[in-house]
Amino acid sequence: MLLTIFFCSLLASLAVGILLIRTQHLHAKLSMDHDLGGVQKFHATPTPRIGGIPMLGGLLAGGAVLMWAPQADRALFWDVLLAAAPVFVAGLVEDLTKKVSPLVRLLAAFASAAIALFSVNAVLPGVGIPGLDQLLSALPVLAMVLTVFAVGGVCHSVNIIDGYNGLMGGVVLFASAAIAYVSLAVGDMPLLAVSLTLAGSMLGFLVWNFPRGMIFAGDAGAYLVGFLLAELAVLLVARHPGVVSPWFPLLLLIYPVFETLFSIWRKKFVRKMSPGLPDGLHFHMLVYKRLVRWMVGSKEAKHLTRRNSLTAPYLWGVALFSIMPALLFWKVEWALQLCALLFVVGYVWVYRRLVTFRAPRVLVLRKARPHAKPALVKHNKAA
Repeated sequence: MLLTIFFCSLLASLAVGILLIRTQHLHAKLSMDHDLGGVQKFHATPTPRIGGIPMLGGLLAGGAVLMWAPQADRALFWDVLLAAAPVFVAGLVEDLTKKVSPLVRLLAAFASAAIALFSVNAVLPGVGIPGLDQLLSALPVLAMVLTVFAVGGVCHSVNIIDGYNGLMGGVVLFASAAIAYVSLAVGDMPLLAVSLTLAGSMLGFLVWNFPRGMIFAGDAGAYLVGFLLAELAVLLVARHPGVVSPWFPLLLLIYPVFETLFSIWRKKFVRKMSPGLPDGLHFHMLVYKRLVRWMVGSKEAKHLTRRNSLTAPYLWGVALFSIMPALLFWKVEWALQLCALLFVVGYVWVYRRLVTFRAPRVLVLRKARPHAKPALVKHNKAA
């Protein structure tokens, strides 16, 4: 049944995605992102940004297959998906109207996390830090508040890295596959089913998003999968205390989380600006500007789209530097902590190299500018 769940989610996401793409002339005024000149805009043509709908379609298809599973297995899936309703609706309204502020979307993420506290008992039992764990155990309300903020923060972080074709989708696909692996290792079939449904839905979306960028995830898609990813990580620790380390989800998702925290610090204390204002110095933007030098200067849509899509594999590699160790050491706390520290140090070092124009040459992808005239070579006449 597990493979059936995965493939049904994949096929449903594929089908809904192509349906929205083929009928975009009917909903273009509402669904398309026409802003091509913003500081965080790197696409070439107006594109539907309602990829959250195919993702939801894939999730619902997986849930339909689960109706033949035992009650306990399907109850977890539907309780988690229903808890995602506030953040999904807030994101979808923003995608269609462009009038929902980031604060409202963040509050919606907190609301979804609060619902999950009670519907599936998704509360972090600890954080793997002596003293703080005892405090959280003595004050359950504090643990609940910490969980709500952590889940809401992950939702926002996943949305922040949704800047290039395939970037967010690839990271979520890898992370959900990692959660599926650990769920299988601890024998948690309900969590395995949910994570496979998420992976199938994301893979179906990626077919249309990468590399051609035919549809974007939008806020609904990014917040939906960010919430599900965060809840799955919390539930994995909460349902298997003492087996799965609390540092597993932290290392697993450290790329989007640290990207967000680092950006807040950079804007607030280095650039002296509001952390809520957009700028062009996110890590993934620097990769695009400093490393992906393919067809720089070309204004052709196909070249812009190709350069956009060449950015994601760099960031997939960055994410895998945390996801692979998390998979290897999911119950070894000290190893997870060491890997998290190494990731942070490596991230800051690479960021400094990029922002100061000292990127390693071996990582720079170049190609001659289009329509460049060949150099003239003079030949001396024979005497």
